[in-house]
Amino acid sequence: MNKTHRLITAALLTALVTVATMAFQVPVPATRGYINLGDTIIFVSALLLGARYGAVAGGVGSALADLLSPYAAWAPFTLFIKGLEGFLAGYIFHSIFSGEKSFKARILAMAAGGLWMAAGYFGAEVVLYGSVAAFVELPGNLFQAAGSIILALPIVAVLDRVNVFRKYD
Repeated sequence: MNKTHRLITAALLTALVTVATMAFQVPVPATRGYINLGDTIIFVSALLLGARYGAVAGGVGSALADLLSPYAAWAPFTLFIKGLEGFLAGYIFHSIFSGEKSFKARILAMAAGGLWMAAGYFGAEVVLYGSVAAFVELPGNLFQAAGSIILALPIVAVLDRVNVFRKYD
């Protein structure tokens, strides 16, 4: 795939991260944050396109959702946390596992990204709201990561089955 095609795909996935993040939001009043489905598309982006594009789709797409929601104050944190989440998942999958399409490689790459996301928000929440509020949201962030892995697995499997991955290698 040429750079232009890859860039267009990354832009579409970034927009899809924004939509998935905004379409389903469960507020967490203790931290003024929310649980969403955007991580599912971040994981798909990272496994499909790799670390750099996973970082852009995750960071920019999620931060844009914050800016377009009542959560604009979280946008800088989200840009960094979700960007690194996409980077880690893509890097682990494509570099450490060399794009191995096994179930285990996919889960481990996404789990690393999801655990970082939960840890990153935990750290930001400790600084902003204290440890009690951060502990209140931690289970929600872990649930969001696990749910997104479960949802991303069949999407990635279908894309693999129709040889989308081969087109992006």
